[in-house]
Amino acid sequence: SQSEQQILSSQLECVQSIRDGVLEEAKCTESDRVTLFPPQGSGAESRTQSALKLLQVETETLYYKGDSEDLYVTTILYEREVTKREVTGAEVTELVWKLCLAHSASYETADLFMTLVFELRHLSLEALRALWQRSSFKCRDNWQPLIDALPSCATEACVVLMKDLIASGEVEEDKVEYFFWSFAFIPNPTSGMIESLAPLLKSPRASQSCFLGVTALIHRFCSAHSSCAAVPAVQSVMRSLGKFLGGNCTVQDSEHLSKMQLVLKAIGNAGLAAASLAPALSSCTALRSHPLEIRLAAVQAFRRVPCSVRVSDAKTHKE
Repeated sequence: SQSEQQILSSQLECVQSIRDGVLEEAKCTESDRVTLFPPQGSGAESRTQSALKLLQVETETLYYKGDSEDLYVTTILYEREVTKREVTGAEVTELVWKLCLAHSASYETADLFMTLVFELRHLSLEALRALWQRSSFKCRDNWQPLIDALPSCATEACVVLMKDLIASGEVEEDKVEYFFWSFAFIPNPTSGMIESLAPLLKSPRASQSCFLGVTALIHRFCSAHSSCAAVPAVQSVMRSLGKFLGGNCTVQDSEHLSKMQLVLKAIGNAGLAAASLAPALSSCTALRSHPLEIRLAAVQAFRRVPCSVRVSDAKTHKE
């Protein structure tokens, strides 16, 4: 059929001359032929010739020699120039209003939201609490920019505010889950974050994401602090988890069994901090009267405990 005929044909040929790794000359010829009526072969053709030739090589390249103290190596992911001015709560409040008014699927909204995240990092806890009082409103489609920005803030003040909002029930359940899961991704957790979150584990309404999110935060904290087990905030969390074990993981009913499995999983999540519970975990695994799923969960809780602790405890338990 006529549609299958080739209407446009192009060709490009280049010859390059390279000496000592430097391109000295390049000559290219490009031809394009358009066949308007393929059966008759009539049409139009264009031919373009170009030449590039090296004229000279600079012996020295000039460049700006700035202050070396201003230079550093870093990833460009999510980085912005450090704000040297003082960020005020009023400015951030205005930013939230701008986000509400901006079109949801626009570059402006994305830029405003990223600016909000970075400016939240400059606010103290008192300023954040005041900001929440002014900016807890919902935009169209029930969107709350401040709620979505807080988990990406990752400062101690932001974590404490999130804990306050969880404890007071001021945010919806799906956002509470979002808060807890975000704790696992905080790059530089502090003991103050752990201290503020520890009381949430004692609540009878504490969810799975609460246990796993807080203990994942402890694991990251312990990865950066070898003596984390001596930190009071970490000890408080591990005491709460250890108290639930009751020494040997005895369970009364199916609901208690499910909660015990969750606690054992959280202990395994905690990493180095779980070393203090090694004796209790050994007892949980040793009792043959326990349900198999409890004994297995207790074994898996050892997954991040150092081998030296496991071995020494096993010897003690055997003796």
